[in-house]
Amino acid sequence: MGVAGALNNDNMGVTLVTPTIGAIMTSPVATTLKIAADLKRRVVAAAKAADKSPHAFMLEAIEHQTRLDEQRRAFVAAALAARSEALTSGDGYASADVHRYLAARVRGDRAKRPKVRTWRK
Repeated sequence: MGVAGALNNDNMGVTLVTPTIGAIMTSPVATTLKIAADLKRRVVAAAKAADKSPHAFMLEAIEHQTRLDEQRRAFVAAALAARSEALTSGDGYASADVHRYLAARVRGDRAKRPKVRTWRK
């Protein structure tokens, strides 16, 4: 079905072939994705503008959002681990020292790294 056929199709279901989590792309599984007609038209238009099929466009979008979610979860896990380490060790940095250091680096100046301080006795 071409782009024009996709726009005129009243069936709002879209079948995606996506890999199973952790699987190699050579073992795809069919997945049906129900989307609103307006979103379908937008996807078709965006895919056409990107010179891609709507299927490829949606797969790329799903991959991108999945990667963002994985990165966000890793970031939160690292933050929680850092917080736990700070609470356990009682060591940290004075915020004024960190702000001065970062401001100098942003300006392109060399800056001495802040010193670790014990904030809890």
